[in-house]
Amino acid sequence: MTDPSPLRIDIVSDVVCPWCIIGYRQLAEALEATSTAHDIHWHPFELNPDMPPEGQNLREHIVEKYGTTPEESDENRVKMTDLGAQLGFTFRFAEDMRMHNTFAVHRLLHWADGQGKGHDSKMALFAAHFTDRRDLSDEAVLADVAAEIGLNRADALAALADPHIAQEVRDAEAFWLRQGIRGVPAMVFDRRHLVTGAQGIENYTRILKQLTAMRGGADTSAS
Repeated sequence: MTDPSPLRIDIVSDVVCPWCIIGYRQLAEALEATSTAHDIHWHPFELNPDMPPEGQNLREHIVEKYGTTPEESDENRVKMTDLGAQLGFTFRFAEDMRMHNTFAVHRLLHWADGQGKGHDSKMALFAAHFTDRRDLSDEAVLADVAAEIGLNRADALAALADPHIAQEVRDAEAFWLRQGIRGVPAMVFDRRHLVTGAQGIENYTRILKQLTAMRGGADTSAS
């Protein structure tokens, strides 16, 4: 018997992760192409939990963390920019871009989700970082972004100072770490099937079709 409920998709991600927005946009296209009824839930992950408040130059950070050469960094930026353009998202990388810790970002997202604006705030923050190059370590900037999507700016600032929200975010981060999530994007379909990395529209389409068949009780063995 076919499961009539929307497909639950839990996405663990960080808004300073370029592959997270690329992976989401690829998934969104696959969801539209397959007309899959779905329910997306965003969850927090800090790429750089130990980053100091002043942050670090993005290129220097990538070289230091991943051992990437400047040439490889340039190639990756071109690749991501091209992929983003194909998916309707604009990356504007610059030499003075910085990587920051995103705990405050996740606190804002947690609060916004409770206001029914979790998805909107996630998309707005991806664009604020990668397209507009705004400093997401600045709580005033975060409150501005919240106001731009229709949330109350003063309430956003209050939420950022709320220790209960901070603890709830810490608890959520810890939960996903206990599930073995060490890199993002990580997507869990129907609370059971984990898919990591940006898989591409074709692969997401195949995954969605397999899940639809499984939920309908069809044989999904490999051909």
